[in-house]
Amino acid sequence: MGNRSDDGFSTVSGGDDASSDGDDPSRRGSGAGPPGASSGPSLKARAVAYLSRREHSRQELRRKLSAWCDDPAALEAVLDDLAREHWQSDQRYAQAYAHRAAARQGAQRILGALRQQGLADDQLSDLRDSLRSTEAGRARAVWARKFGQPPADPREYARQYRFMAGRGFSADCIRRLLDSRDGFDPDTPSADGPD
Repeated sequence: MGNRSDDGFSTVSGGDDASSDGDDPSRRGSGAGPPGASSGPSLKARAVAYLSRREHSRQELRRKLSAWCDDPAALEAVLDDLAREHWQSDQRYAQAYAHRAAARQGAQRILGALRQQGLADDQLSDLRDSLRSTEAGRARAVWARKFGQPPADPREYARQYRFMAGRGFSADCIRRLLDSRDGFDPDTPSADGPD
Protein backbone atom coordinates (compact mmCIF):
# COMPACT_ATOMS: atom_id res chain seq x y z
CA MET A 1 0.00 0.00 0.00
CA GLY A 2 3.01 2.27 0.14
CA ASN A 3 2.87 3.10 -3.61
CA ARG A 4 -0.63 4.62 -3.64
CA SER A 5 -1.25 8.27 -4.40
CA ASP A 6 -2.86 10.58 -1.84
CA ASP A 7 -6.41 9.66 -2.80
CA GLY A 8 -5.78 5.93 -2.37
CA PHE A 9 -5.70 5.04 -6.07
CA SER A 10 -2.74 4.76 -8.35
CA THR A 11 -2.93 6.46 -11.72
CA VAL A 12 -2.21 4.95 -15.09
CA SER A 13 -1.23 6.98 -18.11
CA GLY A 14 -4.16 7.40 -20.49
CA GLY A 15 -6.67 7.09 -17.66
CA ASP A 16 -9.25 8.87 -19.81
CA ASP A 17 -9.62 5.71 -21.93
CA ALA A 18 -12.43 4.51 -19.68
CA SER A 19 -14.50 7.57 -20.57
CA SER A 20 -14.06 7.06 -24.30
CA ASP A 21 -15.75 3.70 -24.54
CA GLY A 22 -17.12 4.59 -27.96
CA ASP A 23 -20.69 3.71 -27.02
CA ASP A 24 -21.95 6.80 -25.23
CA PRO A 25 -21.89 10.07 -27.17
CA SER A 26 -22.47 12.10 -24.00
CA ARG A 27 -19.07 10.94 -22.72
CA ARG A 28 -17.19 12.49 -25.62
CA GLY A 29 -15.32 15.65 -24.79
CA SER A 30 -16.78 18.92 -26.05
CA GLY A 31 -13.95 19.24 -28.57
CA ALA A 32 -14.37 15.74 -29.94
CA GLY A 33 -16.56 16.87 -32.85
CA PRO A 34 -18.85 14.60 -34.78
CA PRO A 35 -17.88 10.95 -34.77
CA GLY A 36 -16.29 9.61 -37.89
CA ALA A 37 -14.41 6.55 -39.01
CA SER A 38 -11.34 7.64 -37.04
CA SER A 39 -13.22 8.28 -33.78
CA GLY A 40 -14.51 4.74 -33.26
CA PRO A 41 -16.62 2.05 -34.85
CA SER A 42 -18.54 2.80 -38.02
CA LEU A 43 -22.25 3.52 -37.87
CA LYS A 44 -23.03 0.06 -39.23
CA ALA A 45 -20.72 -1.59 -36.70
CA ARG A 46 -22.50 0.25 -33.88
CA ALA A 47 -25.86 -0.88 -35.25
CA VAL A 48 -24.73 -4.50 -35.49
CA ALA A 49 -23.46 -4.29 -31.90
CA TYR A 50 -26.88 -3.08 -30.72
CA LEU A 51 -28.63 -5.79 -32.73
CA SER A 52 -26.34 -8.51 -31.41
CA ARG A 53 -27.57 -7.77 -27.88
CA ARG A 54 -31.31 -7.87 -28.73
CA GLU A 55 -33.76 -7.10 -31.51
CA HIS A 56 -34.49 -3.41 -32.16
CA SER A 57 -37.22 -1.76 -34.20
CA ARG A 58 -36.06 0.44 -37.06
CA GLN A 59 -37.29 3.52 -35.20
CA GLU A 60 -35.46 2.57 -32.00
CA LEU A 61 -32.25 1.86 -33.90
CA ARG A 62 -32.57 5.17 -35.77
CA ARG A 63 -32.93 7.01 -32.46
CA LYS A 64 -29.85 5.33 -30.95
CA LEU A 65 -27.68 5.81 -34.02
CA SER A 66 -28.72 9.43 -34.61
CA ALA A 67 -26.46 10.42 -31.71
CA TRP A 68 -23.53 9.22 -33.82
CA CYS A 69 -24.55 10.60 -37.23
CA ASP A 70 -25.56 14.09 -38.32
CA ASP A 71 -26.55 13.04 -41.85
CA PRO A 72 -30.11 11.61 -41.97
CA ALA A 73 -29.59 10.24 -45.50
CA ALA A 74 -26.50 8.28 -44.42
CA LEU A 75 -28.37 6.96 -41.41
CA GLU A 76 -31.31 5.80 -43.55
CA ALA A 77 -28.89 4.13 -45.96
CA VAL A 78 -27.34 2.15 -43.09
CA LEU A 79 -30.80 1.16 -41.82
CA ASP A 80 -31.80 0.06 -45.34
CA ASP A 81 -28.62 -2.05 -45.60
CA LEU A 82 -29.30 -3.67 -42.25
CA ALA A 83 -32.86 -4.57 -43.27
CA ARG A 84 -31.75 -5.86 -46.68
CA GLU A 85 -29.07 -8.04 -45.06
CA HIS A 86 -31.61 -9.30 -42.46
CA TRP A 87 -29.74 -7.86 -39.49
CA GLN A 88 -32.77 -5.77 -38.55
CA SER A 89 -36.41 -6.76 -38.90
CA ASP A 90 -39.45 -5.05 -37.42
CA GLN A 91 -41.32 -8.37 -37.62
CA ARG A 92 -38.64 -10.15 -35.56
CA TYR A 93 -38.61 -7.25 -33.11
CA ALA A 94 -42.40 -7.47 -32.70
CA GLN A 95 -42.27 -11.24 -32.12
CA ALA A 96 -39.44 -10.93 -29.58
CA TYR A 97 -41.16 -8.09 -27.71
CA ALA A 98 -44.48 -9.94 -27.61
CA HIS A 99 -42.76 -13.10 -26.38
CA ARG A 100 -41.15 -11.18 -23.49
CA ALA A 101 -44.30 -9.26 -22.53
CA ALA A 102 -47.06 -11.83 -23.11
CA ALA A 103 -46.82 -13.41 -19.66
CA ARG A 104 -47.51 -10.06 -17.98
CA GLN A 105 -49.54 -7.95 -20.41
CA GLY A 106 -52.63 -8.06 -22.56
CA ALA A 107 -52.82 -7.66 -26.32
CA GLN A 108 -53.84 -4.00 -26.17
CA ARG A 109 -50.80 -2.96 -24.16
CA ILE A 110 -48.35 -5.02 -26.21
CA LEU A 111 -49.70 -3.75 -29.53
CA GLY A 112 -49.72 -0.17 -28.23
CA ALA A 113 -46.07 -0.41 -27.26
CA LEU A 114 -45.18 -1.81 -30.69
CA ARG A 115 -47.07 1.01 -32.42
CA GLN A 116 -45.02 3.49 -30.39
CA GLN A 117 -41.90 1.83 -31.83
CA GLY A 118 -43.08 2.69 -35.33
CA LEU A 119 -44.72 -0.58 -36.39
CA ALA A 120 -47.83 -0.19 -38.54
CA ASP A 121 -51.10 -2.03 -37.93
CA ASP A 122 -50.69 -4.10 -41.10
CA GLN A 123 -47.35 -5.38 -39.76
CA LEU A 124 -49.04 -6.43 -36.52
CA SER A 125 -52.11 -8.27 -37.88
CA ASP A 126 -50.76 -11.82 -37.42
CA LEU A 127 -49.35 -10.99 -34.00
CA ARG A 128 -52.65 -9.38 -32.96
CA ASP A 129 -54.55 -12.56 -33.88
CA SER A 130 -52.07 -14.74 -32.00
CA LEU A 131 -52.19 -12.59 -28.87
CA ARG A 132 -55.98 -12.44 -28.85
CA SER A 133 -56.28 -16.21 -29.21
CA THR A 134 -54.21 -16.71 -26.04
CA GLU A 135 -55.44 -13.71 -24.07
CA ALA A 136 -57.94 -15.54 -21.83
CA GLY A 137 -55.31 -18.01 -20.57
CA ARG A 138 -52.70 -15.30 -20.07
CA ALA A 139 -55.23 -13.10 -18.23
CA ARG A 140 -56.17 -15.99 -15.96
CA ALA A 141 -52.49 -16.58 -15.09
CA VAL A 142 -51.85 -12.88 -14.33
CA TRP A 143 -55.03 -12.69 -12.24
CA ALA A 144 -54.12 -15.85 -10.28
CA ARG A 145 -50.62 -14.54 -9.47
CA LYS A 146 -51.94 -11.18 -8.29
CA PHE A 147 -55.24 -12.04 -6.61
CA GLY A 148 -55.85 -15.78 -6.45
CA GLN A 149 -59.37 -15.42 -5.12
CA PRO A 150 -62.58 -14.05 -6.58
CA PRO A 151 -63.74 -10.55 -5.72
CA ALA A 152 -65.90 -10.61 -2.58
CA ASP A 153 -67.77 -7.38 -3.25
CA PRO A 154 -68.25 -4.68 -5.90
CA ARG A 155 -65.34 -2.64 -4.61
CA GLU A 156 -62.92 -5.58 -4.92
CA TYR A 157 -64.37 -6.39 -8.35
CA ALA A 158 -63.60 -2.84 -9.46
CA ARG A 159 -60.07 -3.03 -8.03
CA GLN A 160 -59.30 -6.28 -9.83
CA TYR A 161 -60.89 -4.97 -13.02
CA ARG A 162 -58.75 -1.81 -12.95
CA PHE A 163 -55.57 -3.81 -12.39
CA MET A 164 -56.28 -6.15 -15.30
CA ALA A 165 -57.29 -3.25 -17.57
CA GLY A 166 -54.06 -1.48 -16.68
CA ARG A 167 -52.17 -4.56 -17.84
CA GLY A 168 -53.83 -4.19 -21.25
CA PHE A 169 -56.36 -7.01 -21.21
CA SER A 170 -59.59 -6.40 -23.10
CA ALA A 171 -62.77 -5.45 -21.24
CA ASP A 172 -64.58 -8.51 -22.54
CA CYS A 173 -61.80 -10.82 -21.38
CA ILE A 174 -61.70 -9.23 -17.91
CA ARG A 175 -65.46 -9.42 -17.46
CA ARG A 176 -65.55 -13.09 -18.47
CA LEU A 177 -62.69 -13.82 -16.07
CA LEU A 178 -64.11 -11.97 -13.06
CA ASP A 179 -67.75 -12.90 -13.67
CA SER A 180 -66.91 -16.59 -13.78
CA ARG A 181 -65.58 -16.50 -10.21
CA ASP A 182 -67.90 -17.74 -7.45
CA GLY A 183 -69.13 -15.55 -4.61
CA PHE A 184 -69.88 -12.30 -6.42
CA ASP A 185 -72.88 -11.10 -8.39
CA PRO A 186 -71.58 -8.75 -11.12
CA ASP A 187 -75.11 -7.32 -11.66
CA THR A 188 -75.01 -5.57 -8.29
CA PRO A 189 -74.55 -1.83 -8.99
CA SER A 190 -71.42 -0.18 -7.63
CA ALA A 191 -70.52 3.49 -7.30
CA ASP A 192 -66.92 2.76 -8.24
CA GLY A 193 -67.61 -0.03 -10.75
CA PRO A 194 -65.48 -0.84 -13.75
CA ASP A 195 -67.52 1.11 -16.30
